[in-house]
Amino acid sequence: MKTLLEDEFNQLRTGRFSALVGAHTEYHYLPEAAPQGNWNVASFASGIGAGTAWHVRETEGGKDLIQTFNNKRTDTHPMVIAGLSEWQDYTLLASFTPEAVSGRTGVVFRYRNSRCYYFFGLTETEAQIIKVNHGSGYREVTEAILASAPCKFEVGTTYTASVTVNGKCIEADIAGVALRAEDETFSQGKIGLQSDPQAKYHRVTLTAPEEEKNRVNILRSMTERELDDLREQNPKPVLWKKISTENFGVGRNLRFGDLTGNGEPDILVTQPLHHGPSDSYSECSCLTAVNFDGDILWQIGEPDRWKDHLTNDVGVQIHDIDGDGKNEVIYCKDFEIVIVDGATGTVKHKAPTPQSLPPANKFSRILGDCLFFCDLSGNGHPMDIIIKDRYWHFWVLNNKLEIQWHHESRTGHYPYAIDIDGDGHDELALGHALFDHDGTMLWNIEDKMQDHIDGVAIANFNAPDDGDLRILYAASDTGLFFADLDGNVLKHHWIGHGQNPAIAKLRDDLPGLQVVSINFWGNQGILHFYDSDGNIYHDCEPVPFGSMCLPINWRGDGLEFFLHNPNITYGGMFDGWGRPVVAFPNDGHPDMCNAVLDITGDCRDEVVVWDPHELWVYTQDDGPKEGKLYNPVRNPQYNSSNYQASVSLPGWSS
Repeated sequence: MKTLLEDEFNQLRTGRFSALVGAHTEYHYLPEAAPQGNWNVASFASGIGAGTAWHVRETEGGKDLIQTFNNKRTDTHPMVIAGLSEWQDYTLLASFTPEAVSGRTGVVFRYRNSRCYYFFGLTETEAQIIKVNHGSGYREVTEAILASAPCKFEVGTTYTASVTVNGKCIEADIAGVALRAEDETFSQGKIGLQSDPQAKYHRVTLTAPEEEKNRVNILRSMTERELDDLREQNPKPVLWKKISTENFGVGRNLRFGDLTGNGEPDILVTQPLHHGPSDSYSECSCLTAVNFDGDILWQIGEPDRWKDHLTNDVGVQIHDIDGDGKNEVIYCKDFEIVIVDGATGTVKHKAPTPQSLPPANKFSRILGDCLFFCDLSGNGHPMDIIIKDRYWHFWVLNNKLEIQWHHESRTGHYPYAIDIDGDGHDELALGHALFDHDGTMLWNIEDKMQDHIDGVAIANFNAPDDGDLRILYAASDTGLFFADLDGNVLKHHWIGHGQNPAIAKLRDDLPGLQVVSINFWGNQGILHFYDSDGNIYHDCEPVPFGSMCLPINWRGDGLEFFLHNPNITYGGMFDGWGRPVVAFPNDGHPDMCNAVLDITGDCRDEVVVWDPHELWVYTQDDGPKEGKLYNPVRNPQYNSSNYQASVSLPGWSS
C-alpha cells in the first residue's frame, strides 16, 4: 500500500482555521478563506459562529483540528476536505474525539462537492454509512442510509474510523462496529472531516494500492498537459496600467464610464458608510473620480483608508441621465439622491430620498440600496430611476428625481428591464414579480419560492437564432429556475444557494447561449452549467469561493470565458467546462476584486483587478487586434451591481 496523505495537522498555524467570512467572500478573493496545508473549508452557513467553526489547537502530542460550532442545520454540515478528485479506491483512517452527542461526527469519502459525497461515522445512537446526494433537482435534502448498526460511544473518548472503498464496495468500522454497503453513485473523489457537534480530529491517513496511485498520477499528468495545451491557444494577460488608490480605495464597489467626454472610460471609486445592522443600511461616504492614468478628477466626501470592502451595493452609477450625450454621476448620500456633472463633480440637481416604510424604517428616509436605470416612460432613453430599500420596497423616479410610483414587494437585490411587448416602454423584472411600465404588477410568483432573488435577467437563450424571451432567476436557497413571460416556471434546479448567474456563448459545440451560476451559503464554490433549454450539462467545484461569474470576450472569436477571481493559484478565466484556461501571471498583482470591460477599444475585454491600495489593468499579449471581432451586447455599465445577472448577447464589430 502507498500513502496518499498523512496529516497530524502539525503544519497548520495554531488558532482559527475557518476564516471569519461573511458576505464579502461572495464577491472578493480573500486569502484567509483559501486552503491551508492539505485542507480547506468545504461548507459554511450564515449565522453567528457558522463561518468560524474550525480551529487548530496545541495538544501535548502535537495539534488537533477541532470543530467548535454546534450545527443545527440538516442541509449543510461543517466540513473540511483534502486530496484529489481523481482518487478512487483507497483506505481512510481518521482518529477523532466527539465532544457532544448531536447530529453526526465522522469522515467523508469520494467527495464530489459539498452536496454529493459519502459519510461514515457516529450519529446519536448508531454508526452509519450515508450517501449525501443533494444533486441539482431536489427540493428537500436527499440522504440515504446505506448501512447502519447500533453503536454506543462516550463523549471524550477517542475513536478511529476506517473506510475502504473498492469499486462499488464500501467497508467501514468504528468502535467495534463493522458495516458494509454497495453503491455506484460516486466512483471517486476527495476525503473530508465532518461534524455537527464539537469534535477533535487528531490524525488522518489515506493509503491505496500502488496501481491506484500510479493511475491517479497518470490522470493528473494528462489533465495538466490538456490544460497547458488549452492555455497555449489563448492570449496571455499582460500588464497595461497600474494605478494607486491609497487612502480612497475600496473593495468591489467601482463604477466605469466616460466622465470627461473624451470617449475613454474612467473610474469612480465609492467608499461606503454602514449604519448597521449588517448591510441593511448603507450609503456612499466618499466618491473619487480618477482616469486610467491615475489622475484624480474630483472627489466628494472625506476618504477613509479603512473602508476596505463592501458586502452589498450602495446607490451610485455613471449615466447620461438627461440624454445630452454627457455622463453624470448619480449617487445617494446623506438621505439625498444627487446628480453631479461627470467631468467636474459639480452638483446639477438633488432631492431627498423617498420616505422609508416599515420594516425598513430605522431612518425617516431610505439610504438607497441600489440604483437602476430603464425606460418605463417611453422616452427612448433610460431616464427612469429604480431606487429601493434593502428587501421590501422600491420607487420609480423620473430624471427630475420626482416619484412616479411605488410598490411593496419582496424586491430581491437587483432588477432587470426590457421592452417585452414592443410598445416602446420597458417592463421591469424585480424580485419574483414582473411589472408593466405604469406600475401594474403583471404577476408575482413569490409564494412558490421561499428565498429572495439574487439575480434576474430576461434573454433569448437561443440567440443569435429566433427564440422566445425567457426569465432566468438565481434564487438563493431556492436554487435557479427559468420562467416564461407569463410567470410559468419551466425548469427549476434545486442546486443549493444559487447566485451570480451569467448568460454568454461559452460552448461552440452547443446551440444558443449557455448559463453558469455559482453557489455560496452552505455550499460555496459549486459551478453549474446550463444549456439553452435550461438543462444542467455540467457541474464542478474548482475552488471553495463565491465570486461574480463575469463573461469575458478575451479572444474576440465568438466564444467567451468567464472570470472567477484573479488569484494565480485558485483563479483565472474559466471555459464552459469549468477549466481555468487563462491564468494570471505571478507578478504581485492585487487579487481581491475584478471587473471586465473593453478599455483599449478593440472590442476585446481587459481585466481590471484591485484591492483598497492599487488597481492594475491587464490586456492581451497579442493586441490590439483589427478586423471583424466579436463584440457582445452586455448589461450597460450604468447598471452595474454586485448582484447583477450578467448578460452577454452575440454581436460583432463592423
